[in-house]
Amino acid sequence: MPNFRYISWSEYGNLAEALAEKVRANGKHYDIVVGIARGGIPVAMVISDHLNVKIDFVNVKSYNDIGKRTAPRILSTLIEGVQGKDVLLVDDLVDQGDTMVFMKKHLSDQKPKSLETAVMFKKPWSKVDPEYYLETVSEWIVFPFELGEVGRQRAEMESEKGAQKPTH
Repeated sequence: MPNFRYISWSEYGNLAEALAEKVRANGKHYDIVVGIARGGIPVAMVISDHLNVKIDFVNVKSYNDIGKRTAPRILSTLIEGVQGKDVLLVDDLVDQGDTMVFMKKHLSDQKPKSLETAVMFKKPWSKVDPEYYLETVSEWIVFPFELGEVGRQRAEMESEKGAQKPTH
């Protein structure tokens, strides 16, 4: 089982603000911020607010459980077009990078003027190196909006592990 790092609402707010400030301080203009749902929604909202630009979301599923990845697939897509626009693609973190690679290709196929990425956390083994990030981490990050979900999954994992132990 991975090591878990729990992020409080207060810490989450500070991290989202810090990432937004890092993007804003760069001085680059973006026409639209695209958040990857579900984890990228709150941080994309903060960044969009700081940059005073439009926001849109793409719902992509790439995990079934803690540490159980699936091939990324789009569940719902953009309302705004990105052709010819400077786009900032935002998520809470990038792990292996499959979702970010998938979304970068998906958006690039729509011919934006530019496409950059921002995340709060990146894993050291990620195949994507975002233009903006705050921290490289190895732990499984648990955001405050997923405490119940992760708690249930951890309990199931512990239960399965206990059921596999031989009895004497």
